[in-house]
Amino acid sequence: MYSASDLRKGLKIQIDGEPYVVVDFQFSKPGKGQSLYRTKLKNMVNGNQFDRTFRSADKFEKAPLEERTMEFLYSQGDEFHFMDSKNYEQIIIAREQMGDDINFLIDNMEVQILLFNNNPIGVTLPNSVNLTVTRANPWAKGDTSGSDSKPVTVETGFELQVPPFVEEGDRIQIDTRTGTYMTRVKE
Repeated sequence: MYSASDLRKGLKIQIDGEPYVVVDFQFSKPGKGQSLYRTKLKNMVNGNQFDRTFRSADKFEKAPLEERTMEFLYSQGDEFHFMDSKNYEQIIIAREQMGDDINFLIDNMEVQILLFNNNPIGVTLPNSVNLTVTRANPWAKGDTSGSDSKPVTVETGFELQVPPFVEEGDRIQIDTRTGTYMTRVKE
């Protein structure tokens, strides 16, 4: 059980049977009366955000969340299939819940699945992933029209900007949090 004084950014709490994460937090102590805790909360199931003010006497339950390491198997239409490597249990996550993470998923990748009451509500990818460049336009030597980068497409269909020396068939490392190029990978 949490009290209002335990509130901080990133804390996961349960309000009215729903899991929320504290996105923003401000403490205020007026001249008279109780302390106020102004928060911005995000519903972890549907993504809705709202502001709410709590008093120092308010109490919250800890959100019953579980995180499991699972392996991505395949996608079929708008469904993504994952398997727990320990007990071979499979779960399906809809495209809407995956968000931009689908740009970095490759077969047999291990990810963290966040479960609320045994229902998947989120996926956490590794911080970086190695993908093969499937399409890269040649870079015109001496092109001074803009920056020193060019667009490429990787095996998942994701497009990003890379340095001009990256060519088709190269393996590159991409930061899954920002979707940016990190380095070329030699294998």
